[in-house]
Amino acid sequence: MTTTELLTLPDTANHHDHKYHQLVFGLEGKTEFDIQGRGEHVGLGQGCLVPSATDHAFCGIGNNRIVVINIPTEALDAMPLHAQANHLFDKASYFTLDNQRQVLLQAICQEIKNTPANSPLLQACGTTLLLSMQNLLRQPTPRKSLAYIDLAALDLHIQLNMARKISIAELAGLTFLSPSHFHACFKEKTGVTPHQYVLHKRLEYSKQKLACGWTILQIAEHCGFSSQSAFTHAFRDYFQTTPGRCRKTSTEH
Repeated sequence: MTTTELLTLPDTANHHDHKYHQLVFGLEGKTEFDIQGRGEHVGLGQGCLVPSATDHAFCGIGNNRIVVINIPTEALDAMPLHAQANHLFDKASYFTLDNQRQVLLQAICQEIKNTPANSPLLQACGTTLLLSMQNLLRQPTPRKSLAYIDLAALDLHIQLNMARKISIAELAGLTFLSPSHFHACFKEKTGVTPHQYVLHKRLEYSKQKLACGWTILQIAEHCGFSSQSAFTHAFRDYFQTTPGRCRKTSTEH
């Protein structure tokens, strides 16, 4: 039977192998995995596939949480499109989720948090994520073209994760491009770098919150700025006015 768990890994390194496949998703913070000599940090929207009998090392980095789905090898044979499902675990690999599956993961994790350990719903949650990964990984990788940079999907990802740092590598993963190729294509498509684009989205969103009566400190924290002064400085550079004056102008109108 497939089992699904939310786990926090200790910060001491451990290693083992097991007689079942494992599908791991990063949910909070970061964890470190080393699978057959290839080490990666797994954070939100990232994960790894660990085939059965594959030795791997792992440890948590600070506050962390992962979703772990344990899949007996025989369980895959009972799944739809089982040949493709088995193919998922032909070799160990790391992956980055697209925006659609990041939203799905977060929604399912809310269910997992509120579901008793012996509930059949946990197995259903794990199976849903597994089948979704099956669909993702059997799709052909889009060719590297400007047309495949979906700004609407990137905008949604930025909005969902605005309170934290968003890396270029993370955004590139949503488009199936390498960070360097994504950076070049993105700048050609939008006229600004990914870093500038994310900053502008933070500032545009902060302006909306000023009109809604949020305090400057609340906005700075929610929009991912390191401090209130950093937010004020960036806001003044972008809008040519201070947050306080902007709030006063919006209330006067």
